[in-house]
Amino acid sequence: MTNLDPFDLRHAFGRFMTGVTVVTTRDTSGSLAGFTANSFTSVSLEPPLLLVCPGKKLSSYQTFVSCKHFAVNILAEGQEHVSNTFAGYKGDRFAKVDHSLNARGIPVIDNSVAHFSCRTHEVVEAGDHCLLIGQVEAFSHDDKPGLGYACGKYFSLGLERGALEQSGRQVTCGVIIEKDGKVLLEKTDKGYRPPQMTMSDRHQLRESLQSNLATRGIKANLGVAYSVYDDATTHHVYILATAPEWPIHNSLIAVSIPDLASLAYATPAIATMMSRYALESRTQNFSLYLGDTQQGDVHTLSERT
Repeated sequence: MTNLDPFDLRHAFGRFMTGVTVVTTRDTSGSLAGFTANSFTSVSLEPPLLLVCPGKKLSSYQTFVSCKHFAVNILAEGQEHVSNTFAGYKGDRFAKVDHSLNARGIPVIDNSVAHFSCRTHEVVEAGDHCLLIGQVEAFSHDDKPGLGYACGKYFSLGLERGALEQSGRQVTCGVIIEKDGKVLLEKTDKGYRPPQMTMSDRHQLRESLQSNLATRGIKANLGVAYSVYDDATTHHVYILATAPEWPIHNSLIAVSIPDLASLAYATPAIATMMSRYALESRTQNFSLYLGDTQQGDVHTLSERT
């Protein structure tokens, strides 16, 4: 058997972008149970089947293996707190989350994008998880944007798409590239800033940024939008990224994350953004800023146990 690094393999699996679900049931004593999962997929329409994969390390694993009915709740944009509660909170999770009971008495999460009430069809052991296959007995859904998850971070296509589709302004698009605890910056006459480009056509923004970086010898794996704001003339978008390697021949420099807050930056807005990045890097709980150079709103990107 090939020896694989399980830590690295988990990160490789994490490259697959998924939604976020909370799986719920009730045990024989009437106690409610639930866990957060992104290992969810539809299986069949005839009969209507889906599956989730509870891990054997779950405290409620035996409850789900033996349950007769369960529900799968697909979380909506803005329900990160629900995911975090069912991923790591040790107390009464349902006391912290709005929910109701379906016809079988199984809890379903209020305001989720969709929920499926299932009868257990089959349980198949699979390594350190099992495949819990359910036959859908009832379901509901709406058109709200769903909550996404990839590379250990939450993301919101609704928020990001709305931010990137602002019109009527020139666009400056930059990237905060991190590798081994350092961030790639370029020095200008006005101070430091992340690598960036200016464009008038915001269509295929990510592709244009990736191409621009490549011409400068920079390889980067682009992630989620991190800071989106407007000044008097320009719409600014900064995206998080990681790098497999630093550019060899380039004027850019790699700065340790703890040193970011002490640098002189090209603009006050960039200085604020980089100070926030340095602070959030300590816990890896990143957020998306939407606003202008003076004020705006911060939306959670990652805070998953």
